[in-house]
Formats: sequence, structure tokens, C-alpha cells
Amino acid sequence: MSATSVFIVDTHAHVFHRGLPFVPSRRFTPDYDASIDAYIAELDANRIAKGVLVAVSILGNDNAYLLEGLRAHPERLRGVVAIDPASDLRLFDEFEAAGVVGVRVNLTGNLPVPSFASGAWAEAVAECVRRNWHIEINDRCARLHESLAPLVEAGAKVVVDHFGMPERQPGMEDEGFERLLGFAPSRQVWVKLSGAYRTSPEIARAAAPRLCQAFGAGRLMWASDWPFTQHEASQSYRAQVGAIADWIPDVAERATVLGETPRELFRF
Repeated sequence: MSATSVFIVDTHAHVFHRGLPFVPSRRFTPDYDASIDAYIAELDANRIAKGVLVAVSILGNDNAYLLEGLRAHPERLRGVVAIDPASDLRLFDEFEAAGVVGVRVNLTGNLPVPSFASGAWAEAVAECVRRNWHIEINDRCARLHESLAPLVEAGAKVVVDHFGMPERQPGMEDEGFERLLGFAPSRQVWVKLSGAYRTSPEIARAAAPRLCQAFGAGRLMWASDWPFTQHEASQSYRAQVGAIADWIPDVAERATVLGETPRELFRF
């Protein structure tokens, strides 16, 4: 069975164009557009049934273009937004009506880990739990537990980006990766198999079976990470689709990772 012969949800992609207000603190400035129409074209070309638009760091907490995509394709797309917990809870009804099912916390660049157990973030977490949304964490493995522990304690569903982002060195000996595996019994944590080029193909191949053994296919998901920001020249959508067969060789488990798990979590 090939990857494209089963129901597939791409659980992580970004959309933006150069006319949008990029934040001054951005880590990169794209010289191209990754438009909603271009993403839909990639889904069509690769026979991907559904997609998830995830807030991109260069736009900060501006979710307007992401919401535009959700409203244009309500049956095909879901969204994960970035928020300011002190001011954006009032927008949650609007977000949910558009197809938002989660909140992303992007800590790339060693940004401070929020205090999820107190203040505005505790209120936001409680609201996510009430709505059955998940909270998506993008951070290096070494300190993932600092986010996961309070979120799991609060009863939240948590999604971890990009294999948990173990460091190239020490790779699978990363203590943070071992701590990530330790959250599997909670059944509240999901992990995205995506962005292998952000760690290394070798780490991805080594991490996938360990994640599958610990969490089970029912807590793993595949994603393209389109448009591969800062790695555009070396990556393609087709290569991301093909990689999953290497990471999850069992056909039944792969079908679960590609379709069954994300269909339930993202409410397709």
C-alpha cells in the first residue's frame, strides 16, 4: 500500500504572503508567497484529503490569513492559532467557528517557557480543555517537559512538533527524548512525525520506532511542514509524503498515523 492510497491528513503546514505584516522580531523573512491556493494545490497534487494550517512565527499572533484559509475551505482545513492569552480569549468563539481546534506555543529560539499553571496562560489552558482543543508545543527536547508537565496536569491535550526536536548530538541519547517518552502513559500527548530536516533524517529514522512503541500509532501523526521554511531549496512535498513509509513501515500502523489519528484529533 502506498502512502497516497489511504486517507491522509497533513497535520502541519503554514500559509503566508509577502503583503502580510511580519513581526519585527522574526527569525527569517521569506522572499516568496506560500498562499492558501498554493497549499491546496499541493494537497491536490499529492492526493492528500485534509490539511491543518498552523500559525507561523513570522506573523506573531496575527491569525487573519490562516482564518481566511479555514473559511474558504471549511470541509478540508482545520487550524491551530497563536495567541496572546491576556487578550485573545475573547476571540475563541470566532476561532472555533472558523475551524480552529488548537493553540500553538512556538518556543523556537529558546524563548521563555510560559507559566501554564498560573495567570493568563492558566485561564487559556482551561478554556482549551473546556473546548476540547489541544495545545501544540514547538521546542527543543531538552526542556519539553517544562511545558508538557503542567499542561498534562491541567488535563490538556498536547501535541509535540517535529519528533520532539531532539538535538543532533546526543541524538537518541538526549535525556529530553527519554522524558518525552515518559509522557506516553498519560494518553494526553500526541507527536508529529515531521520536519526531519530540522533534526536529521538519521534521528527521524531512529526516533520513529521508539515513539511508536511508547505512544502507539494512535498518538502519532504525519505532517509535511510545508513550505519547509528556511529549508525550501532542499525539500519537496513529495519527499515528505514518501518519508513516512521509512519511518512507519507497518502498513496498518501507517494508515493510523496518516489518517485515523489526526481525523479524530482535528475533528474531520
